[in-house]
Amino acid sequence: MPLIKVREDESLENALKRFKRKCEKSGILTEIKNALKRFKRKCEKSGILTEIKKRQHYEKPSVKKKRKALAARKKLLKRLAQERRMNG
Repeated sequence: MPLIKVREDESLENALKRFKRKCEKSGILTEIKNALKRFKRKCEKSGILTEIKKRQHYEKPSVKKKRKALAARKKLLKRLAQERRMNG
């Protein structure tokens, strides 16, 4: 892990600016950004974030059943409407 060295005659803000410039020149910052993008993409594909949002609050089994039934009905109606457009 890179360290930020603060000189005696330097403020912390200036040391941070110097450190950021050094990281940009060496390419560390772009590597970190790319790694973060890849991580976010993997999280989205695996559905971790949606699962966390679902589990933030307890959902009673009856509410789960109702939600799933509504989703199934909506999916069915959407499919039927699509078939009607294709056939008619």
